[in-house]
Amino acid sequence: MFDTYLLLVIALILMSTKVLAMFMRRIHLPQVVGALMAGVLLGPAVFNLAQPNDIISAVAEFGVIFLLFAAGMETNLRELRNSIKPAILVSSLGIVLALLGGFGLALLFGKSLFESFFIGIIIASMSTSITVETLQEMGKLKSKVGTVILGASLFDDIIVIIMLAVIMGVGIGGATFGSIGIILLKILGFFVLALGLGFLVNKLYNFSYEKYGEKKRFTIFALAYCFFMAYLAEMLGLADITGAYLAGIAFCSTKCVEYMEIKVQELSYMFFTPIFLANIGIQTSFDGMTQSLVLFTIALVVVAIVSKGVGSGLGARLCNLSNRESVQVGAGMVARGEVSFIVATKGIAIGYISSLLFPSIIVVVLVTVLVTPLLLKAAFAEKTKPAEGDKC
Repeated sequence: MFDTYLLLVIALILMSTKVLAMFMRRIHLPQVVGALMAGVLLGPAVFNLAQPNDIISAVAEFGVIFLLFAAGMETNLRELRNSIKPAILVSSLGIVLALLGGFGLALLFGKSLFESFFIGIIIASMSTSITVETLQEMGKLKSKVGTVILGASLFDDIIVIIMLAVIMGVGIGGATFGSIGIILLKILGFFVLALGLGFLVNKLYNFSYEKYGEKKRFTIFALAYCFFMAYLAEMLGLADITGAYLAGIAFCSTKCVEYMEIKVQELSYMFFTPIFLANIGIQTSFDGMTQSLVLFTIALVVVAIVSKGVGSGLGARLCNLSNRESVQVGAGMVARGEVSFIVATKGIAIGYISSLLFPSIIVVVLVTVLVTPLLLKAAFAEKTKPAEGDKC
């Protein structure tokens, strides 16, 4: 039976996210921070007006898919090709430093080797969606830095998923070169299929545009393709957002892409994206936080931010990006999100880590998604020239 209280919750989410987003804009902060804070205020952590709910979470997942689909359509394909090398290095170094940081911290707090390594994997991933939303708001998504971050986020998901599969196999004594090889073949097969289908879809849309002009059905068919690719990615062991992003790339060089972007963004920003952002805050709960766990959580937040930012920034610098661009890349890779939750949930379900650690993971995700827009704003801030007479 449908819970009519959800209608009130959705109304509160839409109103509060917009009001707080407008307030953040007035004080010159990213609007996404306001939407995230709205969820925290509505959820169990503060006023308890909204509880974590499967329906809200499902709608929020659509919001993530829309965000990454739109990001794919806005991608500069030439820049993406040129950014493959830095994207791999940014992703790899960011994961290595975060993994080592989480592993070492957990050992310091008395966790076992296996549990410590699993905690390292949890904080090794990043959240593409928050960074995409912030870069879109700042008008930097199509920049060189934005393209590197998006490319690195794809490799982040792939590497973390492979590590998760390996460590879960080790935990039950079932990891073999054959099983790892099957995982790699599935991932490779998905990307080959996505490339082939994307090429065909691109040609079909350009042909249709030349013959019929702009039509509403173009966007409907594009959304259907987006959800199909998201489904296919999930079936082959990847995140649905990977499929959505690659689906968007298929349309990024079509002649009707600007028309479709407007339609998709209208649908996303009016309903799905606010619910996605608020849902992160609604999931926040501090139940079961002991003094020792609070100290561990604070330390884990610091390690998560510093390790990912420094590792990713160093990777960008090694690929000859400027110091400023490297700082921007590092800032954009800090946010954690859905992949961290997926890894933590699987680990808890099988007994690899304690369920008492889940509030710590929630706090890490919340703090990093709140900090990332602020770091990006600071990293992209234009340097002001000193006025005459003020030079020193």
